[in-house]
Amino acid sequence: MKASQIHQDLAKVLYTEEQIRRRVRELGEMISRDFEDEEVVLVGILKGAVVFFADLMREIKLPVAIDFMAISSYGSATKTSGVVRILKDLDKDITDKNVIIVEDIVDSGMSLSFLKENLRSRGAKTLKICVLLDKPERRRCPIEVDYCGFQIPDEFVVGYGLDYAEHYREIPLIGVLKPEIYGG
Repeated sequence: MKASQIHQDLAKVLYTEEQIRRRVRELGEMISRDFEDEEVVLVGILKGAVVFFADLMREIKLPVAIDFMAISSYGSATKTSGVVRILKDLDKDITDKNVIIVEDIVDSGMSLSFLKENLRSRGAKTLKICVLLDKPERRRCPIEVDYCGFQIPDEFVVGYGLDYAEHYREIPLIGVLKPEIYGG
């Protein structure tokens, strides 16, 4: 896909590169304040959260350990199936650790609810959730987000790590994908 086509596929820009950079810095400051002088373990949810995860990690002014999980509730669809599967589990023990799940977006809440219960059962000292984007209109199960970048309307978004069919992740902004692109 050509770079010129990528921007033509967007209906509008929700957040610019600078707006995202500023908000990620603020989230890093909040986490640094909340866990002052303690280590945190950031658990990045693959693949969508990778860009946000890397930028957030650099903004946290504390000792940071990292690990990753990959889960699936969508398959290749644009709507959740409701069944959450762990595709890649943690490599490290999180018992008695301050754990922050770092996710790109929360919409139905089902995946994050599953993850939070799964990680809580492993004995984390504290367990928090940090998301770049929150779509509260799509919530199907209650989930408390501790650190939120932006609340967004119920629109299909791409960029800054978020994709459609493995495209658009590299865009440094967050935009709304035109419905004709994904059949919405």
